[in-house]
Amino acid sequence: MTTRRLLLGAALAAPAASSLPPPAFAQAQWPQRSVRFVVAFAPGGFTDVIGRLLAEHLGEIWGQTVVVENRGGAGGNVAAQQMARAAPDGYAALVTSGAFAINLSLSRNPGYRAEQFVPAAVVAGTPNLFVVRADSPIRTLRDMVETARRRPLTYGTAGVGVAAHLSAELLFKRVGGVDATHVPYSGAGPAMLALLAGNIDVVATSLPSAVPQIQAGQARGIAVTSDRRNQALPEVPTVAEAGFEPIVDIAWVAVFFPAGTPQAVLERVNAGVRQAMARPAFQQRLAAMGFDPIGGDLARAQAYVAGEIALWRDVVRLVNVQID
Repeated sequence: MTTRRLLLGAALAAPAASSLPPPAFAQAQWPQRSVRFVVAFAPGGFTDVIGRLLAEHLGEIWGQTVVVENRGGAGGNVAAQQMARAAPDGYAALVTSGAFAINLSLSRNPGYRAEQFVPAAVVAGTPNLFVVRADSPIRTLRDMVETARRRPLTYGTAGVGVAAHLSAELLFKRVGGVDATHVPYSGAGPAMLALLAGNIDVVATSLPSAVPQIQAGQARGIAVTSDRRNQALPEVPTVAEAGFEPIVDIAWVAVFFPAGTPQAVLERVNAGVRQAMARPAFQQRLAAMGFDPIGGDLARAQAYVAGEIALWRDVVRLVNVQID
């Protein structure tokens, strides 16, 4: 875990310029009709927001409507199972998060296999975050660990096996000698509400889920799981800056197609995503949510996802968390 994957952020590539040459095949070949984006989570979450942002910009770039369909359930598995059986014609894509990589090891039977998909583009990523109430005596990550050594500490997440849960378990396993109880909720929103109500001590969550409460003065971030501070919360240190072994856990969003989708379509999608990401309006929306661009060509996208699958396989094995 101290390998290159723990310093994931350093590998993130900025999107290419909008002048990037289009694929060799003619625009008239694809898409000739609307394209369907199946988002693996309910409306309102960061995967949905970025999926809809992509759909808006790609629709303009391609001259065809991109329809967003939310198919939430089982932490992203329901949509992945559906799309694993979809026709590889380029007209239906899976828009999902890092849960795609995690669930392959976390779930005993996720209902899909990595080889049933091919990544077309990895769009952007944001770190997870440890958060406390604004009036909490816990002011640093060191305080959190020392508190868990003196008395039982409760921490909430958006559910068993989400990336923030696994990162928290990794931290506690490394430091040892702590009494920390995981309290899973049905989403990041309920977990944050429980924190503000004083029902739990800490929340481990994706950064966008906590930024509004932190900016409103209701909560305080104590560490981010990235290799550098995030522009949305520049005052919050990284896990390494807080004095612990680095944990770089990036919640990312990517576009996948069923295996067998023509290479020309994948190239066209990748180029379209990079063109969208070069637009100032797209960049501003990502920054407002605390996301950093990842981008890169098709080979980089596929290598990135392969690395994430390997990373989470190791983490799941180390923290010994698994769900049915």
